[in-house]
Amino acid sequence: MIRPTRPIVALAAAAALAGGCSRDSSSTPMPIAQTRVTLAPFARTPDDQNVDVVTLRNQNGIEIRVMTYGATILSIKTPDKSGQLDDITLGFDSFAPYVDKSPYFGAIVGRYGNRIAKGKFTLDGRTYTLATNNGPNHLHGGTKGFDKRIWTADPFQNASGVGVKLTYVSADGEEGYPGQLTARVTYTLADDNRLIVDYDATTDKATVLNLTQHTYWNLAGAKANDILGHVLMINAERYTPVDDTLIPTGELASVEGTPFDFRTPTAIGERIAQDNAQLKFGKGYDHNWVLTRQGDGLSNAARVVEPTTGRTLDVSTTEPGIQFYSGNFLDGTITGKGGRVYGLRSGFCLETQHFPDSPNHPNFPSTVLRPGQEYKTQTVFTFGLQK
Repeated sequence: MIRPTRPIVALAAAAALAGGCSRDSSSTPMPIAQTRVTLAPFARTPDDQNVDVVTLRNQNGIEIRVMTYGATILSIKTPDKSGQLDDITLGFDSFAPYVDKSPYFGAIVGRYGNRIAKGKFTLDGRTYTLATNNGPNHLHGGTKGFDKRIWTADPFQNASGVGVKLTYVSADGEEGYPGQLTARVTYTLADDNRLIVDYDATTDKATVLNLTQHTYWNLAGAKANDILGHVLMINAERYTPVDDTLIPTGELASVEGTPFDFRTPTAIGERIAQDNAQLKFGKGYDHNWVLTRQGDGLSNAARVVEPTTGRTLDVSTTEPGIQFYSGNFLDGTITGKGGRVYGLRSGFCLETQHFPDSPNHPNFPSTVLRPGQEYKTQTVFTFGLQK
């Protein structure tokens, strides 16, 4: 049965557009449609499950589309310095490629985002075996992780903005993980141009959990080429070096004097080709940075500036780490939005997280979640323009 598009909240008044959509007060506010939130049918999975899409628009014209398959961000449209809206994320125009071709474009990954060595970890004296779907290691939750599950959508409007709460219940033993886990991810698009991502979860057995958001960004827009000219700052004095299978060695190494020092804003491409063993292991950047934090709340993690369009992206998080991935495994075999071929380094990821392989490194921040505890983290992406 075809389900009609359902407007959730009507736009209050055209006057609410006053103020523009960037930090630059000279930019022109963007027009938006007459609804702030809509829920509509999008597709059906190969096993005949419904997939819906939720569209969020703020009062400044920024638009975000999210589908219930994988709690996946399909697109984010923001203006450039001339006021031109464009999609700043990688992905596909239709549903089918997300099932069998997507390298986690826009998805929520879990139960464990990033890698677990040899697909094994021990918890409370018991060893658990997971799928090895990335060479010898486990990656992003396994063969059918959270990125390939249907989440239940609950769109809303509140004082913070418009958004959608997505819920998924993962069965005990799913992909080898213990415990029935109820996971919730809430996307809130605020009128001050922040995308707030709240994660929370509970379990009925001790388990490990590390949720993250896997959007591939290119702030230059949908027709752009590589991301090497983007200027990146990462607020970190240390990072976690890896072996040749991209598993952390356990060391928390200083970034001083290395290509991993982004404390001063630096073009992504400036040092990516240096003769450095860590860069060779990742074929570029594919590493976790240990964030320099101020307290337990939100802390500044990263900032990206795209010089040609003026777009900026600021990332803050409650998490201890961030994975910067420079799109090294995009190789021209994927055709994405608008027929664009995604070649090497067409997009980058900034995945806020606990550290990779934490269950096997007692010196890393713990990712264990027990009954009676609540997993709660928050990451905020702020869209702006360079002044």
